[in-house]
Amino acid sequence: MSQTAKICRYPTPDPALLDDLPEDVRQRILEVQDKAGFVPNVFLALARRPDEFRAFLAYHDALLLRDSGLSKGEREMIIVATSAANHCLYCVVAHGAILRIHEKAPMLADQVATNYRKADITPRQQAMLDFALKVCLHSGTVGDADYAALYPHGFNDEDIWDITSITALFGLSNRLANSISLRPNAEFYQLGRQPRPPKGGSA
Repeated sequence: MSQTAKICRYPTPDPALLDDLPEDVRQRILEVQDKAGFVPNVFLALARRPDEFRAFLAYHDALLLRDSGLSKGEREMIIVATSAANHCLYCVVAHGAILRIHEKAPMLADQVATNYRKADITPRQQAMLDFALKVCLHSGTVGDADYAALYPHGFNDEDIWDITSITALFGLSNRLANSISLRPNAEFYQLGRQPRPPKGGSA
């Protein structure tokens, strides 16, 4: 495996030369490349340890692709807000792009990453992020009152498990990305910045 550009402290496979990877890992990378138009650097960083690649993405998919009381956009809000609290450049930039796309809101990710309490979000979403940030920064103090504050906003205990688990998974991801100096792909910075024209409309 060779490396055309340094994306982190460790050697990573060249996205054009993936034949040395296990077939399931290679196929997952090719699938995301086909969908996004590029290979997110986190896939290449994790691919150096295939067992961890599989385990991380299995948990990621279980949380972010399951049916949930949280919308896709809300799940990304949790990732962006808590990744900002953990100073994770990669996750703020990458998931900020996904948040902009899901919510069709070009400014929202910047607002959530900087100060979600001033962002253009609903009271429900602010309560969700208040809880997520407490899990992120002060999990030892989470108690019954924190759960009770979410119930009036329509969250149930399974939704709160989702908020907690997403925060926890990306706490792991943030620390790994920071420690290995994982760089965001340049493509992420522009994704979702311009609202898409309505179907049938002019570009």
